[in-house]
Amino acid sequence: MATALPYMGLATATPGELAAPPPTPQGSPDPSVYLYAAQAGDTLDALASRFKVSPEQIATSQPLPRQGLIDPGTPLIIPNTMGPAPYPSALLPDSEIIYSPSPAGFSISDFIARGGGYLSTYGENVDGEWMTGDQIVARVAAETSTNPRFLLAFLEYRAGWVFGQPPTAEKERYPIGFYVPGYTGLYKELSLAAKQLNIAYYSWRSGTLEEIEFFKGGRARLSPDLNAGTVAVQYLFATLYREIDWQQALYGSGGSFISLYNQMFGDPWARAAAVEPLFPAGISQPPLELPFAPGERWSMTAGPHISWNTGTPRGALDFAPVTGEPPCAVSRAWARAAAPGVVVRAERNAVVLDLDGDGYEQTGWVLFYLHIAQKDQVLPGTRLNQDDPLGHPSCEGGRATGTHIHIARKYNGEWVSADGPLPFVLSGWQAQAGSRPYEGLLVRDGQVVSSNPGGSSSSIIVR
Repeated sequence: MATALPYMGLATATPGELAAPPPTPQGSPDPSVYLYAAQAGDTLDALASRFKVSPEQIATSQPLPRQGLIDPGTPLIIPNTMGPAPYPSALLPDSEIIYSPSPAGFSISDFIARGGGYLSTYGENVDGEWMTGDQIVARVAAETSTNPRFLLAFLEYRAGWVFGQPPTAEKERYPIGFYVPGYTGLYKELSLAAKQLNIAYYSWRSGTLEEIEFFKGGRARLSPDLNAGTVAVQYLFATLYREIDWQQALYGSGGSFISLYNQMFGDPWARAAAVEPLFPAGISQPPLELPFAPGERWSMTAGPHISWNTGTPRGALDFAPVTGEPPCAVSRAWARAAAPGVVVRAERNAVVLDLDGDGYEQTGWVLFYLHIAQKDQVLPGTRLNQDDPLGHPSCEGGRATGTHIHIARKYNGEWVSADGPLPFVLSGWQAQAGSRPYEGLLVRDGQVVSSNPGGSSSSIIVR
């Protein structure tokens, strides 16, 4: 499926210039153990799950946090209880999958224009809005927090759209080739690809993914020492390829996807060295307030649930103003900035507040608000102080049965779970997940607020 690169002005790298990916524990002199260096995002429970050991069996020379993130690079000795895994080699770093600091400043439109392929002239109607090819790639990257470099390379590998032309009319309708009825065109196919990446990436983070299932049958166990980005690539390609073709696509020589990726964008491991670890040692959430004014009565209508779409972690909370207004009315109440920052995106009823103020959604802590009404919505580029209004709660912007706001967090482009190693804390209230999505609690000093979509008295919270 890989194509030659006709545009020689694009960034390329020769094999001699490529930095090596991290070494794998298969190099350990003792095959009965893994000599593992903790990766960004690792927790004790997730590692125990992936390596099929108890937390107590993971040995180290320094104390490990029972619930929090393990500092990247911490040397660990983990029993090898499963034997060698079939595909242990790293493919791409995490920062090449997530919309991380790595592509900050990367111009999607310039790259597509230089490529001169079908994508440079493509356009389609997305949700009633005419969008060009570069706008679609940018939208999918921002919405799903997926690296646009990966999206472009994957589209080129599957369809040849960046540098060439689609060979058939079928490839115009299904450029990636998922062939899901009703999901035609670039926007929906790229969104499905990002969804598969997210499913694997965040499941690996939580320790709940153990194997991949190949197209047309067959399974393979995932090597427990792999990074989340590599697992995401393995998983995505397995949804589209039989195992023998999957091997060639990812680990073959010459025409592999990884070779194409390096040809298009240069060495990904060198870029990663400049921006990773995505979760540095000692990271903690900055102080955040509940996203409404002091003294107002609001209801927590949903506990931890998916941050954006299927595959993203349970990182979001929902709040509805208690105003007595009709269901799905644009509320007279205001959603407010939970911390100072700059608005880096305000479109399609989503407002993204960059807390480090550098103007990049991919860097540092970011707050994501959804269901903000178009009327009176804050403008991109606006600098907000804590408690400044950013818009009115509504039902606009996705499925909603009642007026509310949805709020989630990202750090360095990665969606952050609400009840995990970096707990969601608002005005001192800490989120706790329930047994099912949308269930959950806010807890502070012995007080408890329970989520309820109907807004019962137990869900009322006053800042």
